[in-house]
Amino acid sequence: MSKPYKRLDKTQAAVLMVDHQAGLLSLVRDIEPDKFKNNVLALADLARYFKLPTVLTTSFEDGPNGPLVPELKAMFPDAPFIPRPGQINAWDNEDFVSAVRATGKKQLLIAGVVTEVCVAFPALSAIEEGFEVFVVTDASGTFNEITRDSAWHRMAEAGAQLMTWFGVACELHRDWRNDIEGLGTLFSNHIPDYRNLITAYTTVKGGK
Repeated sequence: MSKPYKRLDKTQAAVLMVDHQAGLLSLVRDIEPDKFKNNVLALADLARYFKLPTVLTTSFEDGPNGPLVPELKAMFPDAPFIPRPGQINAWDNEDFVSAVRATGKKQLLIAGVVTEVCVAFPALSAIEEGFEVFVVTDASGTFNEITRDSAWHRMAEAGAQLMTWFGVACELHRDWRNDIEGLGTLFSNHIPDYRNLITAYTTVKGGK
């Protein structure tokens, strides 16, 4: 049975960056390390570009999971940052849930490490509480394709929409005419082939 198209709305969306920690990143094997880091930073960049409220959280930083990736801390110096003392499911932490609710948004873009735990658990919990959940698949990572696909299936069955950061950016933007240069710069900074496309476009435009 088909489901209605629930479109992302930049006035209704918030971004949750869950457990992108230095130690946990070493567990990601379903996507190449450089590509994964680029995708995570692309999601962060689009969150800033569209001015989406962003919540950062980590789990057990004093243990082997390690600290939050420093780039994210630098990109969101004023965003709520919840270092969870031990809860595996971020939704079990009252401060995290309060920060999410304080955004006032009903649509949650979630990404994290690892997919079947740090992403799936809060995604399922948020769906249960009535939020619309969009999982940013290529900014989330895990051990291998088997665990990733199992997590994707579980979340999708529960009602989460699976998207990539590029799809998220396009759906939020809606129309190129809203800001050609801004969106083009966002894409160019994270997609080398797109940089070539934009270079050609600006060259042609400049020649007119």
